[in-house]
Amino acid sequence: MAKRTQEERNSGFYAETAERMGRSDRTAFKERDSLKAFHYAYEKAPGYKKFLEGRGVDPGAVKNIDDFSKLPVLKKNMMPERHQNNPPFGGFLAVPVEKLKRIYVSPGPIYDPEGRKEDYWGLRKCLYNAGFRPGDIVMNTFSYHLTPAGIFLDEACNGIGCVTVPTGVGNTEIQAKTMAGLKINGYIGVPSFLMSLIKKMEELGHDTAKGLSMEIALVAGEILSPSLRKGLNDYGIIVRQAYITAELGGVAYECPQENGMHISDDLYIEICDPVTGEPLPAGSIGEVVVTDFSNECYPLVRYGTGDLSVLDEGECLCGRTSYKLKGIMGRADEVTKIKGMFVHPRQIDEAAAKFSGEIEKIRVVVTRSGVTDMMTVEIQLKHGVAGTDTLKTAIDEKIRESTKLRGNTVFVAEIPEGSKKIEDKRKWD
Repeated sequence: MAKRTQEERNSGFYAETAERMGRSDRTAFKERDSLKAFHYAYEKAPGYKKFLEGRGVDPGAVKNIDDFSKLPVLKKNMMPERHQNNPPFGGFLAVPVEKLKRIYVSPGPIYDPEGRKEDYWGLRKCLYNAGFRPGDIVMNTFSYHLTPAGIFLDEACNGIGCVTVPTGVGNTEIQAKTMAGLKINGYIGVPSFLMSLIKKMEELGHDTAKGLSMEIALVAGEILSPSLRKGLNDYGIIVRQAYITAELGGVAYECPQENGMHISDDLYIEICDPVTGEPLPAGSIGEVVVTDFSNECYPLVRYGTGDLSVLDEGECLCGRTSYKLKGIMGRADEVTKIKGMFVHPRQIDEAAAKFSGEIEKIRVVVTRSGVTDMMTVEIQLKHGVAGTDTLKTAIDEKIRESTKLRGNTVFVAEIPEGSKKIEDKRKWD
């Protein structure tokens, strides 16, 4: 396949009418469909109705979008508890189960339903506007098991005419050989893994100056640092990032300007105080709170993602009129994304509970080695318990079972009082 020019990848719109909608029309659309989504969730999802009634909310008082601040934020970090107390979906499913296409299992644990609507997750637009084009051979390195990222990005690739190579996670050497052998020119996954694959190609003796066919990458699941983007750009790869979640699909994506991520046209996003839920002025950092217009199966209204960002209301030179998010700037709670996977404090506690006779305290410390996330599990043992290799191996296995990630257990004399269960010490340059 002939190499595509940057102009080819940077031009065009996936859905030009929606993407270039006038700001006044967009405001009216946003208000109409936000209210519609709210009333639908209240009428069809008994768990949401119970959630509002438990907080004394009168749905009749919500008459316009300015009244949305009267609605409580439905926090993502509380959803596992809601699902477990009212299985399997916490009462938030608004259609019969038999109408679903798939059910995913995300960390928490939590069940994420997928309906049968075409392009259910709204990711075709995200891929196309990031620069993917029909005929691209795309390596999809997100997991195809339990969690949704692998499958829903695979379907989006095929929906815009790409050829997908479903490699999933791990197996670096095999993936590097595949990338070279098939002359793969597109990548989907976390950015650090793409750099690891390129370095592995070089270790295997490939001349990446001549043998690397990679042209375009859509990255998500971890922060894309400026230095990592530049390093990948130096290999001739366009790198665009997206904000994607298991419940909402494509939330926002970078355009060729690479100056913030355009919010999906079927979402209303507020930036709110993480404690009070009150909307903050544009330019303030706060929690990303989302109302989804388009999900009839699992309607989410004022859904607090726990991610921190800033809303940019300025006009973009690309011609798209949606507001943008200025990247993801951390978490509002202790839930932390490591190697593209969310890790909850409760998962750490569940693993530790298997060793109640040995473990006094536990915490996870997240750092970076080059472009790779490192997860160290610190263990303070009870008095008189020996830190043996057998115990270390057993704890490593339980942590991996609980989080789906490999950690390194170390025994420490003391974990400081007041430490977070997950300490994120990564630096992003």
